Amino acid sequence: MATEDRDGHPFISLDWADKAPEEMEARAKEMFAELDARRSVRDFSDKDVPRSLIELAIRTASTAPSGAHRQPWTFVAISDADTKREIRIAAEKEELQSYEGGRMPEDWLEALAPLGTDWRKPFLETVPWIVVVFEQVHGVDTDGTQSKHYYVKESVGIACGMFIAALHHMGLATLTHTPSPMKFLTEILGRPSNERPFILFPIGYPRDDAMVPDLSRKSLADVAVWNPKKP
Repeated sequence: MATEDRDGHPFISLDWADKAPEEMEARAKEMFAELDARRSVRDFSDKDVPRSLIELAIRTASTAPSGAHRQPWTFVAISDADTKREIRIAAEKEELQSYEGGRMPEDWLEALAPLGTDWRKPFLETVPWIVVVFEQVHGVDTDGTQSKHYYVKESVGIACGMFIAALHHMGLATLTHTPSPMKFLTEILGRPSNERPFILFPIGYPRDDAMVPDLSRKSLADVAVWNPKKP
């Protein structure tokens, strides 16, 4: 493996091998079919999930690109029953205000209606794992000084997408849960002031009788534009 120094920074040769177009298309179709079958799940089993699987999913997510390679994320994994219950109670308190306390406007509630959701979140106690992803607004060096992070939300969002894909690929189900506001997660989990809750993921196996909304995805024509020209 070739190495070189560029202005005091080490570089190594890229480990890359071109693939035949036929192989590339086959791999792409396989991945599309796998992820097209992914669904957000709210009916979870309490079946145990080994910690090693959660570790691998977090490691996979952390391969995501990030601004200046600062990797501005923290994945906090919870399996403790008491902590999961505390999170459920706090989340349902906020969700009740959102659904029935006037926080959500009517058009938002109408948009959510096909998903069949409400303020009750029993899955937060049922699942074997909850992973809360925090965005690091800035870094903290070993001497306590702040270091700047770049494109934090974009970077953390990409990592979360890769986390979802990793979980689905290994055969686990999850849901993106964002109770608002989420400050209670900072307090319950004892996170530092430079971190903010980004997304909460309940993780486990679907129940045998799990149901999901009968939804369809937008077509390629609805989400892609090719060679646009100025008017």
